[in-house]
Order: sequence, then structure tokens, then C-alpha cells
Amino acid sequence: MDPRDVVIIGAGAAGLMCAIEAGRRGRSVTLIEHSKAPAEKIRISGGGRCNFTNMHTTAENFLSGNRHFAKSALKRYTQWDFVDWINGHNIPWHEKTLGQLFCDHSAKDIIAALLADLKASGGELRLSTSVTEVAREGDGFRLTLSDGSTLGCQSLVIASGGKSIPKMGATGFGYDVARQFGLDIVETRPGLVPLTFDPDMLTRLKPLAGVAVDSVACHGKTRFAEAMLFTHRGLSGPAILQISSYWREGDTLHVHIRPELDIYTILREARQANGRQAVQTALGEHLPKRLAAMLVEEFGLSGNLADQSDKKLRAFADHLAAWPITPTGSEGYRTAEVTLGGVNTDGLDSRTMRARAVPGLYFIGEVVDVTGWLGGYNFQWAWSSGWCAGQVA
Repeated sequence: MDPRDVVIIGAGAAGLMCAIEAGRRGRSVTLIEHSKAPAEKIRISGGGRCNFTNMHTTAENFLSGNRHFAKSALKRYTQWDFVDWINGHNIPWHEKTLGQLFCDHSAKDIIAALLADLKASGGELRLSTSVTEVAREGDGFRLTLSDGSTLGCQSLVIASGGKSIPKMGATGFGYDVARQFGLDIVETRPGLVPLTFDPDMLTRLKPLAGVAVDSVACHGKTRFAEAMLFTHRGLSGPAILQISSYWREGDTLHVHIRPELDIYTILREARQANGRQAVQTALGEHLPKRLAAMLVEEFGLSGNLADQSDKKLRAFADHLAAWPITPTGSEGYRTAEVTLGGVNTDGLDSRTMRARAVPGLYFIGEVVDVTGWLGGYNFQWAWSSGWCAGQVA
């Protein structure tokens, strides 16, 4: 059996960061990845430019059963620490919107830098290799690999991710390991995912496929002001992806369409200027025309502007300020950017990511019940949690 100090399962953002940090501290490290290439989520993220962190990252930007859990890791390794790492590798970057930072050229620049650091730290990367069995052996662990070989280690780090985007090889492996060693799993579900609707609603939405509009998506007191996109399957776009992480089956969401506009005043002035104009025509000067037509029909406004009382126009404007939608589901893990839920943080040390009841066992990244907003937050959690485990594993 080949003995190592640290074995990390999963060569994504969290796993690579952990391997680099552990290797820098003189430990022998093997990183195991069942895919043919490492860091596939990094490669495809941000349209190939990787939204690698967010300037505004705090623990408030994450969902978890314990909203305080992420604070320690995020403070010990911050977004500015990662920006320093990016600058140290001469990777040019820019801020896009809302504090989101992207590579100027390609996400492959980050992957190349991570792999260079892994090599410099002495870490070993084994691709196209799966772990078929994990067993406790003495103070450490024994792993059986897909090629029939075994690998021993003192510290085992699970960085295998969640269930999102299964076509890239996502599995529930990390959850199985957690259960094997007695850790609880918070119910998992797709997050940052497009929402779907019943056939009647979908019939109304389908003609709008491709239409985007600025909006505020709301679930209770939680609000996200970004674009909403109509698709042939339902609703997507940043505002919907963000609110999807808070939505549960049966919940009604409310969307404020074009919140910067005073729709009531706009329609009253249009009525005064040309009362013979159709409501949807006047509204279509400020909203996509197909969307304006659908909303007018949905609300039941008939006739021209001159036929509408102030009361009706006010009620219609209020409708657009809190357009109610009740999704029936989501597009699922196939298109979800993240997995909500995961390894219960009650069983983990927030400074090190170590399992409290299992010395030498660590969980980092998406497999943990810590899920960030859209916009670079989940990568920052990967860097931060991986760095913290790498200090001590």
C-alpha cells in the first residue's frame, strides 16, 4: 500500500487549493480525480472566463443550516487573498457587475496556475481514477482505487462536489463517505437553477422565449435585482437563478418588473396624450412588446387607454410591481449551478473543515452545507474552505 500524508478526492477548485496548501507545508499529497481532466467547473464557468470571486463576499451571501459556519474560513482566506494569488500569477482580470471578478482571457489561465502550484508543492494528480472503497485503518485511512491498487493516508479530504451538472461527472460520492463515518446530511436539492411551470403557465410564457427584462425577484424579504429571462421551459436569468435557492415547492414568488419605472404615471400620461392608444402599445414602449401584450392580457385589461380608470391603471401597475408566479419545479441538477444542502456543518470544525468525530477526515467545497449566491461566491467558498483544510490536513 502506497502511504501518503494527505489524499484529496476531487480535483476541483477546493481540492486543488487544499492540495497546494498541504504540499507547501511539506506533506506528501495525492489528488484523485475520476474525470479525464481537473477543474472542469472552473473551465466552463463564467462563459469560459471564470467568475473566480466576488469583491463583496461575506458570510451573508451564503445559505446554510448554520449561517455562522462560513465566517471563519471566509475571514481566514478572503477574496482579496485570492485576488493577490491571481495577481501573483499575472492573470489579468476585470470587474463585470455587482463585484463579480472575471479573467480577461480564459478560465484556463487559472487552471494552469493551479496546476503549476500543485506541481511546485510536490503534489501528485491522478486523473481517470475513482475510489471504490474507503476504510478506516489505524489512525488513518485505506482507499481502494478503480485500478485495484490501494492507497493509505493519515488525512482524507473529500472535495468531490455536489450533484449539479451530472454530465460533467457529478455524483453523491461525498455524501456516501459522510454517512459511512456517521455524519448527517442536510437534504440536497438543486440551487441557482431555472424554474419550470405548469402547462397553462408555460403556454403563456413560451411565446416570450428569449425575452429578458430587468426585475426584482422576491421570496418573502429576500430580493434580487437583476435580469429575468423567459425560456421555452420557464424562467431563468440571474434574478431567477438567485431566488431559486430560496424557493421551495408550493411557494409563490413575486417579481417587480422594471422597478425603476413608475408604470402608473407612464400609463396615465400616455392616456392623456393619446387615449385611443392600446394599453399594450403604450406599455410596449417601455417593456418588450411581447411581454407587454402578455401582461395586459393576463390582467384582463380590455379596450384603449381612454377606457381605463385611474383605479384600473393603479391596480395594473401594482400587479407589475408584484407579479405573482408559482413554479411547479426546476430544471434540476442537469442545469443547476450548485447543490444546496450537503454535509451538516454541525459535524465539522469551522476553522479546519475537519469532522469533529473522525480525526483526519475533512470535507470542503460544495459537498458541505454551504451554498453561495450567484456571482463568484461559490468559488470563494471553495478557495477558503480548501485553504483552511490545507493548513492542517
